[in-house]
Amino acid sequence: MEQKHFHFNEKKRVVVKIGSSSLNYGETGNLNFTKLEHLVRELCNLRNRGMDVCLVSSGAIAVGRQTLGMDERPKDISTKQACAAVGQARLMMIYQRLFAEYNQVAGQVLMTKNTMVNPVSRENAKNTFDELFRLGAIPIVNENDTVSTYEMQFGDNDTLSAIVASLIGADLLILLSDIDGLFTDDPHKNPDAKLIEVVEEMDASIYGMAKSSTGSDVGTGGMATKLTAAKIATLSGTDMIIANGRDVCILHHIFDDSFKGTIFQAKKKESFRIEDFILETIG
Repeated sequence: MEQKHFHFNEKKRVVVKIGSSSLNYGETGNLNFTKLEHLVRELCNLRNRGMDVCLVSSGAIAVGRQTLGMDERPKDISTKQACAAVGQARLMMIYQRLFAEYNQVAGQVLMTKNTMVNPVSRENAKNTFDELFRLGAIPIVNENDTVSTYEMQFGDNDTLSAIVASLIGADLLILLSDIDGLFTDDPHKNPDAKLIEVVEEMDASIYGMAKSSTGSDVGTGGMATKLTAAKIATLSGTDMIIANGRDVCILHHIFDDSFKGTIFQAKKKESFRIEDFILETIG
């Protein structure tokens, strides 16, 4: 199936995930306010199209580290959590100001593993999302790093965004990263590597492209978390896209059916339960 046959402009509920590498300047670790403003404008335009929009945003620890004057990323959990406590508040303040410029309301949702595995908490979280959408607000989600008892319980925000998409019944999950999509090989090392535009089935050949290394996010290196997210999303009935967040304007190109990236086609499995998946994979 070709990309143009997906008609993303007909989607009703969309989750967009953006990583720290797409929000910060690599040289300094500081926030790129120009990119943040463009991102907010794109999300507000999706709302103007009539879509429910949810943002899963990284960056809290990085913002907190800069605010507290740390030159290097902290390694111990307690310091990371302290940075998150400072950074989450500051990052949300920035988002609130930017969304207000476009007359749009944003709401913060912080999640932990127990939010999803506890049936009462999970239902309450879903109800909160549904009410935010009903009121026309844009939920901004992150893991609650300040109270997590494990370092990054969800593993990463790729996984978290897929969990959120599953919880709220999203039509589409978009991972904005520092890569163009899934390649047949590492394009930095293999000039013949090809971008895979559409993945119709998450089979062994696709999972085989994942490696747990985090050194590179291109080709087969560092794709493990994104393919885990694709598994969660597609089994939950959600299409997923990996696209390059270097220019966040790619968002409106996606909904105009003209973009470069990889689409993972939804293959809903009725027996798939997100809470069971979390318990089996995260513990």
